[in-house]
Amino acid sequence: MTTVGILGGGQLARMLALSGAPLGLRFLVLDSTIDACAGQFVPMVVGDYRDETVLAEFAGRVDVATFDFENVPAESAQWLAERVPVFPNPRALAVAQDRLAEKSLFRKLGIPVPAFADIATRESLDRAVAELGLPCILKTRRLGYDGKGQFRIKTSADADAAWDALGAQATTVGLILEAFVPFQREISVVAVRGRDGEFRAWPLTENWHVDGILSASLAPATLPPALAEKAIAHARSIAEALDYVGVFALELFLKDGELLANEMAPRVHNSGHWTIEGAETSQFQNHLRAVLGLPLGDTRMLGHACMLNWIGSVPSANPVLANASGHWHDYGKSSRAGRKVGHATLRAEDAGELALALESVGRSLGRESQVAPVIERLRA
Repeated sequence: MTTVGILGGGQLARMLALSGAPLGLRFLVLDSTIDACAGQFVPMVVGDYRDETVLAEFAGRVDVATFDFENVPAESAQWLAERVPVFPNPRALAVAQDRLAEKSLFRKLGIPVPAFADIATRESLDRAVAELGLPCILKTRRLGYDGKGQFRIKTSADADAAWDALGAQATTVGLILEAFVPFQREISVVAVRGRDGEFRAWPLTENWHVDGILSASLAPATLPPALAEKAIAHARSIAEALDYVGVFALELFLKDGELLANEMAPRVHNSGHWTIEGAETSQFQNHLRAVLGLPLGDTRMLGHACMLNWIGSVPSANPVLANASGHWHDYGKSSRAGRKVGHATLRAEDAGELALALESVGRSLGRESQVAPVIERLRA
């Protein structure tokens, strides 16, 4: 029986393990915390990702390794790759961990990106602000996610506060300044590439955020066919350039009819959770198929789907489960502000039916504002 090792034991590892059970797979998770939620279902090794003794124990018990989150040290991934197959490969992980390397790759591939600049000193920040214009966003090159490690500079006076907040990290994780994009919509491509180079993508997803954290995802996103094809072509070119194996997401801004690449995530992705109930093959099972060298599953949609994220605390499941199209996912985490603790997916055969279901659930949970923009899009 094949054992899949997962670096990171959060909800993504948990859902990978649940989706892998029908394939007869075993799993082992490596996480630095003893209460990682995947450990409720999967055996764990607890220790530091940089500890070679811990890594050696992990490598000795698995047949192939993959990731639950992208901030696993790339050098640890490389150490493992010299002992067991690791997918995606450490190079892909390293590029996705560094916003400067990532955007430089996009630009090299001819994928449009917002203007950006490497920031090493306070003086270089001033020069870049003058060049890129206001507003702009100062970000850490590494370790930022869900809006963390960012500071929006709205006026020249904000540069001091931005440097006070993030400047100390210029010599550790690095900084990048990005032009602010007043986008109309945010779109993600969730795609998969197999060991043999086969590439597939699910229908595009439109996303909404609250306080920098994903709030809702709707699929399929309604885009002109030419733009949809371009988005998927961008994802394919990145996957091929990195010799990528597994599922990844490419986040894009739509501004004035043009797609601008924001970032990629080298793993299964929050905006693809709807695929569990809304697609012929979920992102989780296709990721496992890819890393194991199995044939990829069909990525076609089953109707229309919307995922709602639960942040901080899990609401009552009853309104969702009482709806014929409702599916519930509790990650088994304790409540904490800003923490992803679960999600629900509503699926329906047509857009009108899904809008009605969202209206009902939103009203029952007192979350009308969360579902309102999704309903508006469905009825447009």
